[in-house]
Amino acid sequence: MARGRTLSIGTRLLVHLVLIIGVVIMIIPFVWMVTTSLKQDWEVFTPQMQWLPETPIWRNYVEAWETAPFGRYYANTVFVATMVVLGQLIICSMAAYAFARLRFPGRDVLFVGVIGTMMLPGTIMLVPSYLILHWLNWIDTYYALVVPSLFNAFGIFLMRQFFLTIPRELDDAAVIDGASRFGILWRVYVPLSKPALATIGIFTFMGQWNSFIWPLIVTNSEEMRVITTGISMFKDQYNTNWTLMMAASTTATVPLLIVFLFAQRWFIEGITLTGLKG
Repeated sequence: MARGRTLSIGTRLLVHLVLIIGVVIMIIPFVWMVTTSLKQDWEVFTPQMQWLPETPIWRNYVEAWETAPFGRYYANTVFVATMVVLGQLIICSMAAYAFARLRFPGRDVLFVGVIGTMMLPGTIMLVPSYLILHWLNWIDTYYALVVPSLFNAFGIFLMRQFFLTIPRELDDAAVIDGASRFGILWRVYVPLSKPALATIGIFTFMGQWNSFIWPLIVTNSEEMRVITTGISMFKDQYNTNWTLMMAASTTATVPLLIVFLFAQRWFIEGITLTGLKG
């Protein structure tokens, strides 16, 4: 028994050591970003790597905001991310309920098709999606930034798996009370699915906030740029202003941290419970 306890403690210590190493590896780029945002230009590339600035230059944050209209970029990003999150939560909930509870011809085949879209690299869909938006005259509009992102096969799959854990007896009780299918979804399933909804919301918000290629392709004017394309303005053909770019990147990271810290409890619960069919 003593030997077993020793092995158990050793295993836990090894696991914690691996996790600590992983955390350090993941946090190093973030630390370098923050410290670089406070450096002078010549301190970025020194013969020996310099982690901390000799004198913090807080002016870099002011110059980053004055160089480009980042207020507009942030407003565009918040609006697009919010609209996509709300749209995905509605669409994913309705589609997942249909796949989990409704019976109709071709349901399983259609669900396999939805899951199959997850196997396609996103770059394959760039050209046809752009041509469709160009035909609709949506280029350089909010429609181009929001509408193509409303469908989320992963979100539909996640919500379907969560709905399967909800007892069917609740459906029967709601039907006896006179609820329609739509009423059952919004009054029974959605209130019970907050962890799954929070998971999808966090994933979607982070994905939209960090999206770069798609906004770069479908927007042309400065008024329609988002924060990621705005940050790229600090890089031109011959030079990159690393200090201002890191200052802008640091401020762009803060909303993501706030959203995750606010909803992490539901996020972890959703990841834990989704897929466990009772």
